[in-house]
Amino acid sequence: MAKKVAIVTDSTANVPPAWLDEFNISVTPMTVIWGGEELADGVDISPEEFFVRLSNEKVMPSTSQPTPGAMKVVYEGLAAEGYDILSIHISSKLSGTMNSALQAKEMLPKLNIEVVDTLSASVGECWSILKAAQAAKAGKNLAECKAIAVEASKNTYIALAVDTLEFLHRGGRIGGAQRYLGAALNLKPILEVTEEGSLDGIDRVRTSKKAHIRLVEIIKEKIGDRSPVYIGMVHSVAEENAKKVLAMLEEELDIKESIISWVSPGIGVHTGPGMVGISFMAGIE
Repeated sequence: MAKKVAIVTDSTANVPPAWLDEFNISVTPMTVIWGGEELADGVDISPEEFFVRLSNEKVMPSTSQPTPGAMKVVYEGLAAEGYDILSIHISSKLSGTMNSALQAKEMLPKLNIEVVDTLSASVGECWSILKAAQAAKAGKNLAECKAIAVEASKNTYIALAVDTLEFLHRGGRIGGAQRYLGAALNLKPILEVTEEGSLDGIDRVRTSKKAHIRLVEIIKEKIGDRSPVYIGMVHSVAEENAKKVLAMLEEELDIKESIISWVSPGIGVHTGPGMVGISFMAGIE
């Protein structure tokens, strides 16, 4: 009989609390480094607390991925409970988290651990996590759960509108959006996580409202005629805007499931406030 499978991810994924309760999902937090403080993302500091502090502090925070040692502890704990482990993470092009997971796996050669690079970020990771978690709950083995997570990630996309590129530039995560840095200050950049898992600029418009309309157009184009459709909204101090964008999508698409989440501090360091992002998974039951 196949062992049960436990899912591990990182705090950048913004996994809804209800999923954590329903499925056996463990979250390894990123670390937010603020002056002399080290804060576990989502444990020592919430998104709301993070953005209040960000607006008041002169010192900019930075982030670091979970250490291999921290992941090793999580893996060992789950293995002691009798689980095989599927570790699903933010794109290796955007964070060193995947590298930490792979190092932790190497430290534990006797355990059954598989690691998946979603080539996505934030709520874009969620759909691979959800599908793998559902498969694990249904009794699928580790190889089957991994294949389902990989297939979900291939049918997932995320795009976001940010108020400014300043935070991405400071954090060194600006990628292909670099060419927009010299743009007029009132232009709102629209970015995507590419198929290769890196960040790129795809458009820029004059107002946030136009940026949100453009985001909806891009998402509809990318989905095409695929169904069912799962939508994940993510925001940084912009919940009302995220709700409005979701309502626009609901008018245009037959959405099977949707979630709205704050961006995690581990990603909010790079996006700054005012960001609205949309992820979808399409064509996967």
